[in-house]
Amino acid sequence: MVMVISSIEGRTELDRATLERRSSTQLGTTFQICQDECMATETGDTRRRTDALSRKRIVDAAVELLDAAGEGGLTFRALAAHLKTGPGAIYWHVANKDELLTAATDAVLTHATAADVAEDTPEEAIRAVALGVFDAVDAHPWAGTQLSGAPSQPTMLRIFERLGRQIQALSVPTAAQFTAAAALWNYILGVGRQNAANARAHEPGTDRTAALATASAEWANLDPIEYPFTRTVADQLRDHDDREEFLAGINLILGGISSLALPVVDGPTRT
Repeated sequence: MVMVISSIEGRTELDRATLERRSSTQLGTTFQICQDECMATETGDTRRRTDALSRKRIVDAAVELLDAAGEGGLTFRALAAHLKTGPGAIYWHVANKDELLTAATDAVLTHATAADVAEDTPEEAIRAVALGVFDAVDAHPWAGTQLSGAPSQPTMLRIFERLGRQIQALSVPTAAQFTAAAALWNYILGVGRQNAANARAHEPGTDRTAALATASAEWANLDPIEYPFTRTVADQLRDHDDREEFLAGINLILGGISSLALPVVDGPTRT
């Protein structure tokens, strides 16, 4: 059994099918217990885990590590120490770090990918999706980076689908639907990535008000010939609310999209 553990810890490409052919009893008892004992020996922690390891527990723990240290702090060894188990036990539930990041991103964006409320207008539903993503990235900045990955990422597809259905509900012509949905998504994603970058650029606990005041003062002192506009909005930079400004941008885009809507043609009136 020690040889199996060493193999799993050293080679992430271990064929999962091989594990599946093994006795589920052996995997769930001897294998798991040995993993826990080895991990406890390595870390000096002799306490035994009393609750069953599950994919949800692993993903929840990954979110905690990502929130604390970003992507660089999420390793299977750190995750195993956090869960008081062995890396091999984690590989039974999650194949690799990419799968774990995808699952963690999906978990924190559950609200943004939830089903639409039937009573909402298309505009209200779009605002709900946008604010759901904004709030999730605000609370978990690393998620903004993850959303900018491959366009086939499940979380991204679900959000894009929700936006697209509301674009259709607004009677936007078919030829303009992709452009309209993409404009919304690119704005949402752009703000999310910018917020993630801002979070990485500042030390934890940085005072937002003080940071904005400093930036505002720098804008106000720019060359008036080169930056006449930027100087005039310096005070707005200092006083703005990120969430309100984000929503104002969504409303600007919705205004443009609404102008594309096909007119509703009433049917013949009977007398």
